Amino acid sequence: MKINHAILHILDFDSAVNVISQRELDLEDSRACRQFVTTHLRRARESGDNKRATFSEESAFGSELKSYFYGERDFIDLSQQVADFIGGELSRADKAQSTDILVADFDDDDDVRWFAVMLLSSKQAFMHEVGTDAGQTVNGIARHYAILPNPSQKLQSYCVVRASTMEIGYVDKKRKIAGEDRMLIPEGLLQCETGVSGKEAIDTVTRVVEEVAEEHGTNTAVALAKVKAAVAERVEDDEELPPWDIVDEVFEDSPQIKESVKSALREEKLPERVPVERKQVERAAVRNHKIRTDTGIEISFPAEMGSNSDYIEFVNEPNGLISIELKKISSIENR
Repeated sequence: MKINHAILHILDFDSAVNVISQRELDLEDSRACRQFVTTHLRRARESGDNKRATFSEESAFGSELKSYFYGERDFIDLSQQVADFIGGELSRADKAQSTDILVADFDDDDDVRWFAVMLLSSKQAFMHEVGTDAGQTVNGIARHYAILPNPSQKLQSYCVVRASTMEIGYVDKKRKIAGEDRMLIPEGLLQCETGVSGKEAIDTVTRVVEEVAEEHGTNTAVALAKVKAAVAERVEDDEELPPWDIVDEVFEDSPQIKESVKSALREEKLPERVPVERKQVERAAVRNHKIRTDTGIEISFPAEMGSNSDYIEFVNEPNGLISIELKKISSIENR
C-alpha cells in the first residue's frame, strides 16, 4: 500500500476546542504513525462489511471529490472542509463524542487509488503517570480522554471512494442529530444512494436457504454447502454475486424450494446483482461448511464437497436419524 496523503483533524467536544491541522501527518519519520494509518486503511478497504453506494447527482461532496481527483482541489483544504462539516454535525448530536477525523489518499495493494474519510472515536482510559515530589519519584494513575482505536479494532464510521469509478464503500451507525436519527456518512457527508454489502448479501442468501430447506424437510447441510460452493465460484469468476442465478442453479431439480427461496429473497429486497470481492469468499466461512450434531460431533468440510457423495454422504435412516459417511480418506491428522 502507498499512502499519497494523510492528515488528522481533532474534534474535542470535552474541551470544546477543535484542532484543524494545517499540515499532513509525518509518515516518513514516524513508523508507528505509518503503521497505524496503513492498518486502518487496509482494514477499511478490504472489509466485508462495506456497503456499496453511488453518489447522487446532487451530492456536493461528490463534485468536490471529482475536482480533487482531477487535480483542481488541494488535499489539505478538502480535508479541512470535511472536518468542518463533520464537526458541525457532531456538535448537534445528543451525545457528542470526541472524534479524530483521518483523511487519506492512498493506493491499495493492487495499485488502485482511493480516498478515505475515517472517524476515530476517542475513548477514556487509565494510564500510569510518573512525577516527582520533594526530589522523589512518584508513580500514579491518571485518566486520559483521547485514546484512539487500536489498529486491530473495527471502526464504526468511515468511507472509501475509488478514484477511477467514484464507487463508494462505507460503514456507519445511526446517530441522533438535532433530534433525528441519521447516518452521518452516507446521508450527510456523501449524499449517496445506498446498497447492501457483500457480506450482507451472502449472509442473507445462506440464511434464507437454510430456513427454506428446513421448512421443506431437506438436508440443510447439503443445501448450504451447495449454495456456498456456487457463491464462491461465481464471485471468483467476476466478483459479482447474482443471488437469483445461484438459486436457479442450486435448486434446478427442486422447483418448490427454488420458488420459496426466491419469494423470501424478494421479501428481503435483495438486488439481482451485488458486487463482492474475491477476498470475501476466500474466507473459511464461505469456502468451508461446518456442522455440529446433537451428539456433540463437529465436522468442517470444503463446501464444494457437500454435494459430492464420493467424499461425504448424508443418509436418512428408516428410524428418522441421519448418518454421515466420510469416504476416500487416506490419513487422519489430529488438530
